[in-house]
Amino acid sequence: MVYADRETAASARFSRRAVVAALGAVGTGVLLGVSRAGTASAAAPGLDDPAKKEIAMKLVSSAENSSLDWKAQYKYIEDIGDGRGYTAGIIGFCSGTGDMLDLVQLYTDRKPGNVLAKYLPALRRVDGTDSHEGLDPGYPGDWRKAAQDTVFQQAQNDERDRVYFNPAVAQGRTDGLRALGQFVYYDALVMHGDGDDPTSFRNIRKRALRSAQPPARGGNETTYLDAFLDARVWAMKQEEAHSDTSRVDTEQRVFLRKGNLDLNTPLDWKVYGDSYHIG
Repeated sequence: MVYADRETAASARFSRRAVVAALGAVGTGVLLGVSRAGTASAAAPGLDDPAKKEIAMKLVSSAENSSLDWKAQYKYIEDIGDGRGYTAGIIGFCSGTGDMLDLVQLYTDRKPGNVLAKYLPALRRVDGTDSHEGLDPGYPGDWRKAAQDTVFQQAQNDERDRVYFNPAVAQGRTDGLRALGQFVYYDALVMHGDGDDPTSFRNIRKRALRSAQPPARGGNETTYLDAFLDARVWAMKQEEAHSDTSRVDTEQRVFLRKGNLDLNTPLDWKVYGDSYHIG
């Protein structure tokens, strides 16, 4: 089961709608203001390889939900008291940050009259707030009912990919990063979103670029990822909810120090003191 303090440490988001604005650039080879000057080596599969993607989902779930069973989180919903209303689903969609509204709208487009459709007006009203007005008392129970529907599960998968996973992989490839670097980007996008505030993904990346260059710009991959993780830790420590940086310190840096840039198994790591293994 999810521990509220761990979820709090993993779930804060910043201006998540801003990620969507960058997505149109993916098809033209440009994302987050960087041209496709270089691409990651094709010698090993990237994070969008099905096996690597499964690893990525488990790694994020270990930090977000204290479990490797990421598919069990379709039904998860809770207000964790972080000022973002309800947090729910496989990637922590929030009623206060817009991505939950987008998800329920997609579900309703695909399946009109579903159990969550009636909450769309309320989700629009509470967007940008922590309010439950119009959602309580029935919304959590109806979310769990919807989570049994494969149409809703697929909608969660698709929104996760559209808003977080695909942009992270695309930017990683643009920067010449292999699977580990692409995952490092994905985890940062999941936690921080990609708004204009100093702790957003794009500004974490800009901070890293001040001290190192990615392979696509002639830099060393390990050196650059170290710089990015330094910038990520700085960003996490700017908010109390993120002050535990173990998902970087005892997970991502462990893989980096071992030179596992292709994110190959077996993988052993810790998050919030708990040990995990993928064979």
